[in-house]
This record gives sequence, C-alpha cells and structure tokens, in this order.
Amino acid sequence: MTFRATILTLYPEMFPGFLGQSLSGKALERGAWAIEPVQIRDFATDRHRSVDDTPSGGGAGMVLRADILAKAIDSVGDDDRPRLLMSPRGRPLTQKRVRELADGPGAVIVCGRFEGVDQRVIDARNLEEVSIGDYILSGGEPAAMILLDAVIRVLPGVMGNEQSGVHESFESGLLEHPHYTRPPVFEGREIPEVLTSGNHAKIEKWRHEQALKLTTERRPDLVHALKK
Repeated sequence: MTFRATILTLYPEMFPGFLGQSLSGKALERGAWAIEPVQIRDFATDRHRSVDDTPSGGGAGMVLRADILAKAIDSVGDDDRPRLLMSPRGRPLTQKRVRELADGPGAVIVCGRFEGVDQRVIDARNLEEVSIGDYILSGGEPAAMILLDAVIRVLPGVMGNEQSGVHESFESGLLEHPHYTRPPVFEGREIPEVLTSGNHAKIEKWRHEQALKLTTERRPDLVHALKK
C-alpha cells in the first residue's frame, strides 16, 4: 500500500523539498509513498486570488478564510485519510502518532499561514491540529515536512535495517542510549568496556541503564509518564 500525502498549501513549490533526498527520496522514487501538493489559491473566487481576510473582532495579521480552505479540502475527496492542520496550538506530535499514521493510507495535511485559520473550517472539516514544538514558524510547510519525514522513515522497507527504527528515542518511552564506534580511543576517551565485551546481555542492560539515566536528566516528564 502506498502512503499518500496530499498537502494543501500556498507554496506547493516547496514540496517535496528535502523529502526528495536520501531515504525518503529513494522511497518516493520506488512508490513507497506519494505526495500531491494542492494550491489553496486555486479555490479563490476573486481576480486577486485572495485567500485571507482581517480577523473578526480586530487584531493584527490576517486569517485564512473558511470558505476557500473548505473548497480546497473538499477537492481532495472524502477518503479514510486523517485531515491534519499543522498548528502550534495542536497536540504535540509523538512517535506513537507517527506510527499510527504510518500504518494508515496517508494523510491530508493543511499548512496554515498568516495569523491562523478560521475556526469554523477546523470544526466543519474535522481537522486534527498537530504541533511539532512550542515555537512559531512562518507557515505550516516546514512542520508538514518534518511530520512526513518522521512517518516515511518508518514505512516498511524504507530503512535498510528495520531494527534501526525500533531502538530509537521515544520508541520505548525513553531517550536513546549513547552510541560509539571506531576509533577505540578518541582524544583520550575510550569506548565503554562493556560495549567491546561481546556479552550481549550486559550490553543490553548497560544501554537500558544509560537510556534511563539520560531520560531522567533531560526529560523527567517521560520517566514520569512511564510510571503511570
């Protein structure tokens, strides 16, 4: 099954962007996933192709109009794919949600611009608001590409070694353990002896302990969530 991503955007030329390179690019070439950018301005009704208007109640910036965005969404058709709106006020994107999306047929992703999107189209078209972090971008396009990068890399066959996606940060609820490789000594720092012992049970125990230590230091919220 091909994962289909339809992107509703004012800047379709941004896609596939970096997603056309490396593992995701190779997967795109062989049909493991597909991308279809849709220009929201194509659904404007005036000669200036306007898609936004001033916010009701006053305030700075402009708001993406509900009627125009609804037409763009409806043009995609009503299929089983979730409709996502990249938004800083959305629920944080997690690895669990990434896996859920990768297991499905694809996604319709709306890239917001300006001050925001008219709430009525969010409600009327059942848009799931998704955030990639507590900061503001100039638009939803970079966020959409980050979401797609996370999803594409865990599609079947995209990574050469399927185990590469299993032992990573957030897959087990913990941050990933430290990694080492040659040379054996770098500027006086040696590879931990356990990693060269050949004792796989001890190595796995050490990796888990290191992951737990790192997570406790850097993301205590994740450790707290595991204890619930």
